[in-house]
Amino acid sequence: MNMSFFTGAVGAYMQNQRMNVQANNIANVNNYGFKAERATFHHLMYGNVLGIDEEQLPKGSGTKMAKASVDFLSSNGYVETGRRFDYAIEGDGFFALYDPASGEISFTRDGAFVMARFEVPPEPETDPDTGEELPPEIDPDTGEEIVPENTEEWRLSDNEGRCVLDSMGNFIIIDPDNQDAELDIGVYDYLVYDGMLHADSGRFLPIEKNGDLYLGTGKVINKFLELSNVDLSQEFIKVIESQRAYSYALRMVQVSDEIEQTINGLPN
Repeated sequence: MNMSFFTGAVGAYMQNQRMNVQANNIANVNNYGFKAERATFHHLMYGNVLGIDEEQLPKGSGTKMAKASVDFLSSNGYVETGRRFDYAIEGDGFFALYDPASGEISFTRDGAFVMARFEVPPEPETDPDTGEELPPEIDPDTGEEIVPENTEEWRLSDNEGRCVLDSMGNFIIIDPDNQDAELDIGVYDYLVYDGMLHADSGRFLPIEKNGDLYLGTGKVINKFLELSNVDLSQEFIKVIESQRAYSYALRMVQVSDEIEQTINGLPN
């Protein structure tokens, strides 16, 4: 009885996890560049027991959701927006985003970028002969240290504080007086996609198994955005499957409880 309780309870919990994946896909159906996830299951324990006439009978203890694999291959196409700083990648690869606050570099297929203002702290002055950093300048009237002012710089950004990188790994600087100038948008790629971490709706973080980073072969197209690859009809079908599997697993728990109550109520 304990085995049936365990199998039913684990099954219900894992179907709940699967529905979370499907709910996240449905919530991001209209987010540009979003890549849908697919729940992958694996058995927890499996073996054979000796039955009648020495027949080998299968015995298991339920399954678990091993991971949520990201579907990088399928695509629902592109949409033309006409906006100057919208980009899409035709083919393989990702845009690279650098977070100045944390130093994190992430990758995305969502090219809905903007021109954002960043304050750049001045570089410390160094001695041209020795290369050592010079002491701060002192105000002769007050005797206080003169703090150099930050400079203003306009960069291509994801509108969440991250900077888009060019093909050389540098920030993409935009001239406010010449916003129509052609920009060098970097496209980066990995040999293996499996295992990339889904940071949020459209960003991914690489892990060691993804291999080395290299310049991608995808073509950047301006004033277009890639659509989400979520198939809404398929997601609703999977939700119904998960709901029914969830109810069946709970029914197993209920029946196991009824059987155990009956056995415990038998006279000695």
